[in-house]
Amino acid sequence: MYADSLLYSTRRIGTGLAFIIFPAVFIFAFATHPGLLQPKLLGPAELIHRARGAGLLHFGHALVTVNTALMVVVAMHFMKLLDRRTGARAGFLGGALAIAGTLALAADKGALCLTMSALDGLSDAEFAGMMPGLLAMFSTQGWLVLIWGILLLPVGFGIQAIALCKSGALPRRQSRLFLAGVLLIGTPDGVEIVNLTASILLAIALVPYGMQLIRSDRADIAAPVAVVA
Repeated sequence: MYADSLLYSTRRIGTGLAFIIFPAVFIFAFATHPGLLQPKLLGPAELIHRARGAGLLHFGHALVTVNTALMVVVAMHFMKLLDRRTGARAGFLGGALAIAGTLALAADKGALCLTMSALDGLSDAEFAGMMPGLLAMFSTQGWLVLIWGILLLPVGFGIQAIALCKSGALPRRQSRLFLAGVLLIGTPDGVEIVNLTASILLAIALVPYGMQLIRSDRADIAAPVAVVA
């Protein structure tokens, strides 16, 4: 009995922490992007040169890669939260799409962002010699086209946000902030000030819910937790 209680508590607290850490990591990652206050859309070559020797940017991308696991936890929790409500189908569909998009995000950060950190020790001449290959990668040639599955992430979470709002599983104000955040988070590279704003909206929507989960004594972590609207 004690072991079961400990397991439920661990799951509940772990899920609550996922809701807190997930948006916090995005806030840090987007805030560390170079040229944050000079937004402009960037092409493949500009993205490559921006990442050259940008240690803090690489660290942020590494955190986002790990953060994808927490995003899966959030998607699955909302699936369970909506499971016995009118938004059950939307919760499942949205969760499935969000998880698929999360896997694409992990692939994106691994293939493009983390790869760039391995090239920081090259000389300028050596780096220049690799540019044709890097341009092919950042242009998502070949099977890298699958990275575009990242678009499923805001779509999936957006579906869940609408279902949460309509079902009342999450207060309407938080559901709307969640929806706005996930739709804006996919803004193209170079305009990270918008992504940062989206991350802050996600934090406002999700962090209080995560804190409520941690403080709650409910054994069923899929049960709705009241949060002040």
